This record gives sequence, structure tokens and C-alpha cells, in this order.
Amino acid sequence: MAKKVKLSEMTDMFKDVEILSLEGVTIEGDIELDLSGLGGGFDPMLAAILGQENAVLAQHFARLAGIFGVPVGFGGAPAAGASAAAPAVSPALAAPKFKDLIPSKFDFSNIEEWTTQIQEVPIGNTSADGGSRGKRVVVGGEKALPFFPDAPMPNRNQVTIDVFDMRIGLAKAVKENYDEVMDSPGEWAKKNVEKFNADMITIHLISTDPLVKDTPAKEAAKTVEEVLQAVDVPIAIGGSGNPQKDPLVLAKAAEVAEGERCLLASASLNLDYAAIAEAALKYDHDVLSWTQLDMNAQKELNRKLMKQCNVPRDRIIMDPTTAALGYGLDYAYTNMERIRLAALMGDEELTFPMSSGTTNAWGARESWMVSSPLKEDSDWGPREYRGPIWEIVTGLSLAIAGNDLFMMMHPTSVAVLKHITQTLFGTIEAEPIDLANWIGSGV
Repeated sequence: MAKKVKLSEMTDMFKDVEILSLEGVTIEGDIELDLSGLGGGFDPMLAAILGQENAVLAQHFARLAGIFGVPVGFGGAPAAGASAAAPAVSPALAAPKFKDLIPSKFDFSNIEEWTTQIQEVPIGNTSADGGSRGKRVVVGGEKALPFFPDAPMPNRNQVTIDVFDMRIGLAKAVKENYDEVMDSPGEWAKKNVEKFNADMITIHLISTDPLVKDTPAKEAAKTVEEVLQAVDVPIAIGGSGNPQKDPLVLAKAAEVAEGERCLLASASLNLDYAAIAEAALKYDHDVLSWTQLDMNAQKELNRKLMKQCNVPRDRIIMDPTTAALGYGLDYAYTNMERIRLAALMGDEELTFPMSSGTTNAWGARESWMVSSPLKEDSDWGPREYRGPIWEIVTGLSLAIAGNDLFMMMHPTSVAVLKHITQTLFGTIEAEPIDLANWIGSGV
């Protein structure tokens, strides 16, 4: 008696068949495929489905034939060692093979809305420019988001490493790299350049804060001179963040660094940005336009610097503020990306290169604490690794958002960020990867 079986049931029937021994076993019976009710018309899709099911069934039957001692090949002839009476599986039942893949081509094309180039801004004057720097750093100039093949970046990302004008409390992972030079800003700067490959140096005059040492502006300016003599890379000059003292400090620092085209850090809406802009123009420097995670505030400050203070476009670099990984990095990333996209689409109040205070990553407790203060929390792992990783991830995230200049602290973080961004940029050749052996490639 014939038993009616659905195709799906046939597939399930043999899917997990495992026979250890079938000696003396005879399987008899007929299988009838009920195709009634399909109608008289020809349905190509149904035919394709049936063909695929038949191919799967053919494989199962071939496996069963092999179990019974009659191996079957799919080439249209009996497999080697098969009985002469054993029929070969019809080629029509064999699994379909593709002769050719459908041709496909991926093209990068310019995005029509991106019509405006980011302003290029040089930092540092060489002897040819009237200064004493050994090289000039240029940031900006992009016509697309970072690392896009359709619009190559004209200038790579740059890293400036922090130096302070007094010994301060630092995370252990950072301090162990600088402990012997923290009492000498000049030696600190030299170590950053000669050993840690800094593109620039940022000298923070934090001792000028009235709540710290209240160092006079004239004395703080001597520290700037010391750093300028110790290294020949471009430098950025930062104050203490005190809104009353910083304009005075930065103006005096700009005077002693006249002609070196330093980056004055920074002008902001909550202090006398006009005084800082005036010093920059008088003594040949650039201005860091700093706002706090607010694109509209960034537009306002840039507009005031250009329209009220007459700062040329090639002397403005923006700092939209960096929030560290786990402490608002997603918001900082979005803010920078929105600024860059608006600039590329023609907002002339935002078409400037961006700087990131990536050292803010060290403000995250996960970057420097020995372990979690919560007893039920999981193990954080060694902070010697956690801290640099926190700074690296923060920096790389913002590099993708469009950031051009990174203010950083840990030597390992600097090395990793520079290697990755320069590999993407093309100045470092990427190590070859054997994609055919991707499981063991270590990538």
C-alpha cells in the first residue's frame, strides 16, 4: 500500500538518520508524492521550490544508498566501487550550481550636498614664516567625512601632548611616565617630543588660577618661553580656566611667543574672548574657539570672532568639548558629527577644523580607579590597561566624527591613536591580512 508523504516530511525523515548496522535488513514499500490540487497551469516559482526539495531529497537518498553499500555519485555515472546495477542519481536531481556570480561594482561618489571644504589652519611658524619652529602643522581641509576614499583628507590628524607648569595629581598610569620631569615644563615637553613622538605640545598654565598659586601672568609667560626653547614643534597655550585671569595670562603668553603662531586655548563666551582674539591678531597666533557641547553656541562664538573681532578664517580652530567614554561620548560624537556635516553642506560659521580635549577621558573613574566601588560589580581588570584604552576609544570615536587635533596625555594612547589614524589616512601601510584564513588571522 502506498503511503502519501509531504516533501517537507521527507526532508525531516532523513535529516538526522544515523544507522550503525543494517545487515540483513530489507526496506520495502513505495513512496507516492501527492501533487494533486496544483491546477493545470505552470507555476515557475512552485517548480523552483519543488526542484530545490528534490535536490535535498536526492542527497538524503544518496546517503542512504551509501549506508546500504551502494555509494552513488552525482556526476551522472556510478561512483567508484558501486554495483553495476546501481543507478546513478540523475543530474536533474543534483543540487543546482551557479556558473557565474552576478557582476557587482561598488563605487564611491561625491555626496551632492557636500559642497563646502573645511578651512585649513596652520599652527606654528618656521624660519621661512618668521618663527623658530622646526615644522608647521596644518589641520582641516576636508571635503567629506574622515577617511572617505571619494574625498581623501589633505591633512592627517595631529596629536598634541599635555604639559603642566606645576606638579599636579595625575592617574598612576600617566604619572609613572613623567614623574622625573614634572617639575620642569621644558624637560617634560622635550620628553613628549623626543620619546613619545608628539606632533605638538600643549602647555597648561594652571598655576595662574587664583585658587591654586595665583602665578602672575608675566611669570607664567616665562614658562611659555622655556617650552618654546626646549622643543621646536608648534605649541598650544592654555590657561587655568579662570574667566578673569585667563585673558590676561594668554595675552602675556602671546606676547612672549610673538611670531611663533601658537594656538591660544581658549576663547569662550563666558570670558573676554575679544581680548584673546586681539592678542592673537597682534602677535600672530591662532585662536581655539571653545564651547560646551552646543552647536548653536559654537556658531555664535565663531560668528563673533569673525565679525566682531575680525579674526581671519584661517586662524580659528573649534573645540566643541569632549565627553569621555561612558560619560557622554555619544553626545560629544553626535555634536561633532553634526557640526562637520553642517559645515560640509555650506554652514560657513562651522567650516573650521576641530580639536578634542581627549585627556578628559582620564576624568572617568573607570580609567584610573583600582576597582569598582560597588561590591557587586564585576572585575574591571588592571587599570594600567583600562586608562589608556579609555583615552584611545574616546579619541578614535571622535576621529571618525571629524576631529582633527587631539590633546592627549598617555604615551600608549598617543601611539595607538596615531598608528590607527595614519593607517586609515595612508601614511602607514596596513599590515596584510590573509582573508582566506580569517579564523586564525588574529584580527
